[in-house]
Amino acid sequence: MLPFCLPAFLPFTNRKEKPIYADDHHDADSMEGEGRKVGVVFGTIGTNNFKMAITDPTVKRNDYVQLKHEECGQVLGQVGDVQRETDLTIANAQKISSGEQVVVGEQFSGVVNIIGFRDENGVLQVPRTPFKAGDSVSVAEEKLIRGVLGLKTDIETGAYIGLLKGHGVRVYLDINNLVQKHVSILAKTGGGKSYMVGVFVEEMLKRMVPVVVIDPHGEYSSLMHPNLNERDQRFMGRFGVRPRGYAEQIVEFSPDTTINTFALPLKFDEANLDVKDILDLTGMRSSGPHVGIIQHAVKSLKEISESYTLHDLVQVIQEDKNAAKWAIVNSLEYLEGTGLFGEAPTRPSDLVKEGKTAIINLKGISPDIQELVVTRVLKKLFEGRKLGKLPALMVVIEEAHNFCPQVGQALCSGVLKTVASEGRKFGLGLCVVTQRPAKIDKNVLSQCNTQMILKVTNPNDLKAITQSIEGLVPGMEEDIQRLPIGVAIVSGGSLTSPIQVEIRVRETQHGGTSVDVLDRKRLAGAAPAAPAAPAAPTAPQAEAAGAGPAAVSGGDGAAGEPDRKAGAEFESPIIDETGTDLDYDDSEVETDESKQTGRRKGDRDPDLEDG
Repeated sequence: MLPFCLPAFLPFTNRKEKPIYADDHHDADSMEGEGRKVGVVFGTIGTNNFKMAITDPTVKRNDYVQLKHEECGQVLGQVGDVQRETDLTIANAQKISSGEQVVVGEQFSGVVNIIGFRDENGVLQVPRTPFKAGDSVSVAEEKLIRGVLGLKTDIETGAYIGLLKGHGVRVYLDINNLVQKHVSILAKTGGGKSYMVGVFVEEMLKRMVPVVVIDPHGEYSSLMHPNLNERDQRFMGRFGVRPRGYAEQIVEFSPDTTINTFALPLKFDEANLDVKDILDLTGMRSSGPHVGIIQHAVKSLKEISESYTLHDLVQVIQEDKNAAKWAIVNSLEYLEGTGLFGEAPTRPSDLVKEGKTAIINLKGISPDIQELVVTRVLKKLFEGRKLGKLPALMVVIEEAHNFCPQVGQALCSGVLKTVASEGRKFGLGLCVVTQRPAKIDKNVLSQCNTQMILKVTNPNDLKAITQSIEGLVPGMEEDIQRLPIGVAIVSGGSLTSPIQVEIRVRETQHGGTSVDVLDRKRLAGAAPAAPAAPAAPTAPQAEAAGAGPAAVSGGDGAAGEPDRKAGAEFESPIIDETGTDLDYDDSEVETDESKQTGRRKGDRDPDLEDG
């Protein structure tokens, strides 16, 4: 038993002392080892949290710790606010600023929020009596972290998304839970949401889960290609992944194959459209005179023919005497002119196949046509699942705020809300991805049980997240704003509390990188343009200007040398820290792309570089 006299109450002369010359920072990124003693309980102790005198200054906010309760056994906690207390006075601070060396006594303390323990029935519990002053606090062991937080260890049914920040524990999310209860991936522009989606889809591909991706910008075709980015490869050993392409499991469709030349044409069946189909496709209300006109036209066509087209509908409606017919005619003629309807339509079974991912590439497609496509695709997939004609699947909606806005109405808003509220009952999972959580319909966002939140700073978006998502604890809003690129707060699903995860490196090529206005490689290799030679200065002028070899030398670096700190920044959400060198042989790199024809590979690569 430790003596009751704790470090917090000792005189400063007995505390850790060191000279201070400038700001000191602990740069350890994670606590090494497990079970190491890091603190002692002191002060007023509650059943939800307690204060800890920190004996190991590498302890950081959000680290997991454990301590033994006399009734409950080992209990998991998480470090909250960490404070450094010093005896530095104003007078001594002024001495430091003038260059004097001053010995400063300091100590660390923190607040630990109690997460709990699992009882004999596996139910998460919190101790009903407080811990004792003087109890020792240690680094949490992986087994306890996994058990209490609900982290999966079954890699056969788990999606590996990264490492628990600060502890290096692999994080697996239950795939059945993801599909059954929907997912949201939220981040600011440049926060890494597209990179996160790539990791998510890779895990679905590895587990042979059918996926349909609504891709407004054509950035997910890169899933066919292995990740050969040199910077990313530096971190692959740390995360335990290898470059890999999934070309054999991916099929790409597009309404416009002149823009997206390597995609298969996406067409819809125009034969025998019923009244509900027409109302869905035109966005008309299910009440009013136009409904009667459409019903009469459909009934007339069914009486004279077993099959009819959009063109047939237009001709029959034009003969109606009601003046309201022209709004319907204009809408149907618009549909006919989109080119989305025609012979050899794409069937739902073409999009959804076991172990396959279908990418609906909408790059270059106008927003109104995109809404038409999403409306029709989601309706057919939902009907197919309800009738059991399609396997259970996941639908990923990029830029979801455009397809289901909070203010106003998109053509596909209705079907998206239906899928969000009812799809889980039929095995139709939904993953909504957006950079503007404030602009997406809150009913859709609140239906997502698992949330992957990367950095968000917009006040309106933060408010939307905290109001629509369950499980976020007080102070989490501040954490979301401060998240480093490449770290996500993951909440919901089988997790008992939100966790911070370092998102793993992608196996596949990232297609959502930003475009540099100035090419850094070109700038680094190009010498600066020589200025026009000035007139020769007089001797006094040269002396005053400090002319000479030292005055015209390149300083510390050669001309044109780029700023290495600036060059270290990157777009994809991987933390810029010292990584493990790769230990794989290039000859062993697994890639399905190599099995494709040389023409397909050679033609697609330039297109990806452009994208």
